[in-house]
Amino acid sequence: MAGATVWRGPRAAAEAGRRVAVFGGGVAGLTAAHELAERGFEVTVYERRALGGKARSIPVAGSGRDGRPDLPGEHGFRFFPGFYRHIPDTMRRIPFPGNENGVWDNLVPAAEARFARQGADDTIVPMRSGGARGWATPDDFRQTVGSVIATSAKMPMADALYFANRLLVFDTSCDARRFGQWEHVPWRDFVGAAGRSREFRALLSRTLTTLLVAAKDEQASTRTIGAMGEQFLGNPREIGNDGPLDRVLDGPTNEAWIDPWVRLLRELGVRFETAEVRGLDVRDGRIASARIVDGSGAAHTVAADYFVLAVPVEATRALCTPEILAVRPELAALDRLVVDWMAGIQLYLRRPAQIARGHVAYVDSPWSLTSIAQGQFWSRTRLSERGDGTVQDCLSVDISDWNTPGPLFGKPAKECTHDEIAREVWAQLRAHLADVAPRDDDLHSWFLDPGIAWDAERRRNSNADPLLINTAGSWAARPQSHGGLENLFLAGDYVRTNVDLATMEGASEAARTAVNALLDVAGSNADRCRLFTLYRAAELEPLRRTDADRYAAGRPNLFDIAI
Repeated sequence: MAGATVWRGPRAAAEAGRRVAVFGGGVAGLTAAHELAERGFEVTVYERRALGGKARSIPVAGSGRDGRPDLPGEHGFRFFPGFYRHIPDTMRRIPFPGNENGVWDNLVPAAEARFARQGADDTIVPMRSGGARGWATPDDFRQTVGSVIATSAKMPMADALYFANRLLVFDTSCDARRFGQWEHVPWRDFVGAAGRSREFRALLSRTLTTLLVAAKDEQASTRTIGAMGEQFLGNPREIGNDGPLDRVLDGPTNEAWIDPWVRLLRELGVRFETAEVRGLDVRDGRIASARIVDGSGAAHTVAADYFVLAVPVEATRALCTPEILAVRPELAALDRLVVDWMAGIQLYLRRPAQIARGHVAYVDSPWSLTSIAQGQFWSRTRLSERGDGTVQDCLSVDISDWNTPGPLFGKPAKECTHDEIAREVWAQLRAHLADVAPRDDDLHSWFLDPGIAWDAERRRNSNADPLLINTAGSWAARPQSHGGLENLFLAGDYVRTNVDLATMEGASEAARTAVNALLDVAGSNADRCRLFTLYRAAELEPLRRTDADRYAAGRPNLFDIAI
């Protein structure tokens, strides 16, 4: 199949030492397995629950009727920004019937984003580049970016130009300043949100961080959020992008991506086992074996030549015994990394939603809600052919704030029953959408991420799948993929990466970095995994060199002035 190359042959592996145990079957684990299998390694993936991890879709058990399949649920909606490069590169290598470019052809553009306000006019932003040209001067940068913000966000020009200047400060900052200064400054402080208009605080401080990375602006690292602004607003010609600014899948995630991927990996010889890693045994600076518990609860020992740990940061922390820390003491800093809750609920509707041709951010919602109506994008999946046949659309909603009380029940989501969560989310959405809101009788049913479990005795929820949050100063606590343990490689989205986000893209880049380190240790002659870097405007490079001198001299960025 054109555009979907898969096998590079066993010549690439070293003569001995070909067995690899990959723990975790999410995007990081599947990526590592894919890259290793293509290079002739014998790979077994151990996943405790379901392949795809947080990226998988989840059948709503028992919802199918009269021979129809169950409705599709999910941990949260999928979002593939144009600056993602690692995930699309993998997708092109996963065959899909009728697609010249494999699974990649299942990505479709979202035309707009809606910023819904309670009791105020909404802002609808076209998801296209800011213009065909770049900029010749810093003032041109400010005017170009400021005009885009003012026009699309309906924001006063003074606020828009101020934000454009803050983005110019970041974009012209050298690496030393980004890591030495902006890494330690929360985004809210960097943009000076406290002194700006309500619209500025809501859209460019709070909502920007929530929509992009489910972070809180008072905690998120400026280095992380600034780099995202550099991709979305600082790249008007979309130089180096894989595609449009915003893309989604044209069907449920498993059908459009995960299932074809797993089929390919099986064809490449990858084995899959249902098991959870419980311990790693150290001997002579190496992992001698791993201890696992299988799906029946039986304990086993896994022997391999190399071990790839592609589990979330909280699971990695639990595996860091004194024996492991004695060899990799830097892993003790994992305790400083922060995880928070972000989980999704799907609202199934009897009529198609007419809200936006893309994502919606509910700017004033206490629970920091974002959503997308899936039916308009699912060209190959008719929801009316699922469930009981009456569902016409799926409004997939992400809940990013689980700690702020909601207006309906006066409780944070962590303390609400699942039914209360559904009713609260519905109320917050309808309060924001006014005349485009679905009617109460449109709501057919709902499905909450099964990682959220209600404890009736404690009257609160637990979350099996928290999300790493890039807080200010957290880079120092994040490890490299490979260290003192010769045959252990870390591939989670908490590992240091160029994309620097706890996302599918971050997981893919971390896995590729881990595989490259494994190939080095193995003495393999295989081609190394391709790695991509984030865009930086070439026009601003002379200013970054100037900034390197200014930072070394203890002086601020040239444009870090009051305006």
